Amino acid sequence: MELHDVWFVLIAVLWTGYFFLEGFDFGVGILTKLLARDRTERRVLINTIGPVWDGNEVWLLTAAGATFAAFPEWYATLFSGFYLPLLLILVCLIVRGVAFEYRVKRPDEYWQRNWENAIFWASLIPAFMWGVAFGNIVHGVKIDKSFEYVGTVWDLFNPYAILGGLVTLTLFTFHGTVFIGLKTVGDIRERARKLALTLGLVTAVLALGFLIWTQVDSGNGKSLAAVIVAVASLVVALVAVRAGREGWAFMLSGLTIVAVVAMFFLSLFPNVMPSSLNAEWSLTVTNASSGPYTLKVMTWCAGIATPIVLLYQSWTYWVFRKRIGTHHIAVDSAH
Repeated sequence: MELHDVWFVLIAVLWTGYFFLEGFDFGVGILTKLLARDRTERRVLINTIGPVWDGNEVWLLTAAGATFAAFPEWYATLFSGFYLPLLLILVCLIVRGVAFEYRVKRPDEYWQRNWENAIFWASLIPAFMWGVAFGNIVHGVKIDKSFEYVGTVWDLFNPYAILGGLVTLTLFTFHGTVFIGLKTVGDIRERARKLALTLGLVTAVLALGFLIWTQVDSGNGKSLAAVIVAVASLVVALVAVRAGREGWAFMLSGLTIVAVVAMFFLSLFPNVMPSSLNAEWSLTVTNASSGPYTLKVMTWCAGIATPIVLLYQSWTYWVFRKRIGTHHIAVDSAH
């Protein structure tokens, strides 16, 4: 296997890790409006991801950095053509991080309610926009012979991409609901379980339509296997939710995300960004990659740094593994 093929796989792994972790992270932010009934319960939800949300975003930074270094043509075309949607995602991630930190800086209700609104919208918008972005990448966009995007921003909001956005939005929210069931006790846990069943069914309907569309449009034998795994794991996750097995449900909802991302990249390969104007103008792992020496140096760096990051993040999740509830929230910090 050539090094550019290896780095295509590694970038797919990085995006998979990001969506698995940030998926429930976004879901929890959305659930501050859908599930929490008062400020104390919103505080509980925020505390479930408080120690880990910023670490989850490291996967995004690494994925973007790896794309820039390993496939500079892909990075240039993607970030110039998708400039406004990606800028919107970036602004939301910045506002979301600030909201987590600043919400508790002042005790008055108006201040905290505004930051809670910011957390909700800055979680919902990226959860939808990532599906739109990857939907366009897989479906193909208007790339000319110079490997430049020549479409408009409105071309990105086509029916296929919008459906992809709805799938990631509902799937991440479902993933977050299962996570809340795993991390909380009491009434919140019971309501999260009931909401997860409803969200799971909605997600299943949207995902099935999107996965079939993708398979017919650009799929192959390997992507079909990923589609089957995604559908099966989502169905079994719903069974686990109904049985009250939150741990299994969380792993299976995560497996659904892994399978969906795998389907994206398996449908793409050997392209990294297909052209809808002319197949010969598509960006591929060959014409979009850096030189062999650059890829070799990156491989050594990744081999050293990746295990350290994985160990540290695993340790963080282990330390903060216990369930929490409203009785853990001090009265003065809930207002």
